[in-house]
Amino acid sequence: MLRRQAFRLPPHPASVSLARLRVHDHLAAWGHKEESAALDDAVLLVSELVTNAVCHGRVQEREFEVAITVLSDGDCFIEVSDESPADPQLREMGPLEESGRGLRLLDNIAEAWGVWQRGRHGKTVWALVRA
Repeated sequence: MLRRQAFRLPPHPASVSLARLRVHDHLAAWGHKEESAALDDAVLLVSELVTNAVCHGRVQEREFEVAITVLSDGDCFIEVSDESPADPQLREMGPLEESGRGLRLLDNIAEAWGVWQRGRHGKTVWALVRA
């Protein structure tokens, strides 16, 4: 059985913690154990993707969307959609550089991730987290 929850948030820094909380609560309600690696990884990746949407997503006046789907095997599929058509880019970072760590986490934690272009409607960044 698939379970999916989608919600929209305003382009404000407070949306990052709200997205983390909502995804955590949904996954816990759907049977992911409280201290499980999958739940922690999904919440961390949602936090990073939402941060990118707030900082780079060109959603000044419109909300962006977060969706979490739990697949039949317990894997989590995360989607964050914003209005910017620009693909997120992994880049070389200096040892003390803070900006850009989110995509490194995404690349290291997610089983797979990518970007779906939605034409003039922006993009969706997705990630798969194994149970």
